[in-house]
Amino acid sequence: MIINEYRVINNCTEAEYQVAQLYATAQASKQQTGGGEGVEVLKNEPYEKPNEKGQYTQKIYRLSSKVPAWVRAVAPAGALDLYEEAWNAYPYCKTVLKNGYMKDAFSIVYETLHVNGSRGELENALNISKDDLKKRNVIIIDIAHDKVDAKDYKADEDPKTYKSEKTGRGPLTDPNWQKTCEPVMTCYKLVYIEFKWFGIQSKTESFIAKTIHNLFTTFHRQLFCWTDRWYGLTIEDIRSIEEQTKKDLDAKRDQEKN
Repeated sequence: MIINEYRVINNCTEAEYQVAQLYATAQASKQQTGGGEGVEVLKNEPYEKPNEKGQYTQKIYRLSSKVPAWVRAVAPAGALDLYEEAWNAYPYCKTVLKNGYMKDAFSIVYETLHVNGSRGELENALNISKDDLKKRNVIIIDIAHDKVDAKDYKADEDPKTYKSEKTGRGPLTDPNWQKTCEPVMTCYKLVYIEFKWFGIQSKTESFIAKTIHNLFTTFHRQLFCWTDRWYGLTIEDIRSIEEQTKKDLDAKRDQEKN
């Protein structure tokens, strides 16, 4: 098992990030869907537990082309679909990803805490055990200066060149922007990666960790560079966007089947 804690510092408030994250997630789902692959939203509804309430989502990710060839070679058709459950009780969120074929032999679990005014300095934001702390790797993500895969780079999604007209934020050219930007918040994302498959376990877990790192970096670069799209939206606006996104994704899949 790999335990990584990614700390993503963002040039926005914690309240703004809640809207920004949901908006960016809906847009990313559209981008990833096509050619028989993509995201299917099964549920998106409020939930309530003792001392906790928020939004529950259930999704299927059909992204077989995103996994390495050596995994596709040993996995039967349909075995690469991922099933996601997420409980968004913002500012705390928990997400569980599993695979129907591997069942308990594969899981990605991540917990996120969003902290206003933080610059990534909290050493145990999610209050994990001493044993897990010993195994944890801390990774600070710099959305402006960390390298992204060439295939993921887009000039209009580069925080070093983007300037928000609505807020005046950006471009993030200063190497020390994380220490000086205002407003500021940090996403503390604790990720547990487990892949029990004899012979390729460590190789696959390392690949997944690298993929998640790149995903978090790319996603938050987009989130910042889409500031003028989400700034000023309400949660009610977001729910309408999510509902329309689900309809669009369903229609796209139905069209490809026919």
